[in-house]
Amino acid sequence: MVTPAFTQLVLPVVLLSISNVFMTWAWYGHLNHKSWPLWAAILISWGIALVEYCFAVPANRYGHAVYSAAELKTIQEVITLVVFCGFSVWVLKEPLTMNHAVGFALIFAGAFFIFKGPLG
Repeated sequence: MVTPAFTQLVLPVVLLSISNVFMTWAWYGHLNHKSWPLWAAILISWGIALVEYCFAVPANRYGHAVYSAAELKTIQEVITLVVFCGFSVWVLKEPLTMNHAVGFALIFAGAFFIFKGPLG
């Protein structure tokens, strides 16, 4: 059985995940369509970003009941990296390098300190 507490913890993460898929398309999807005029890429990206906001705003509103703003931002950034890695490899056909892996690992280490860090 799904408890209300579980829903409060998980719903923001699900909504942030959905919003990040849309935002990644808005920010980087046009890179596969370089023949589009820049104004068209901007307008299409804005349209996609509007959908993204329809998920991100509720995620943060609901999430702030159980997470701090810093925790919500950290969750969003970790999700962004995961979504971006998949998008970069599968859609843009750009490989991830060891430098990327090390850099992303350092960001994940930062997330650890936000949530479980031993420093206080």
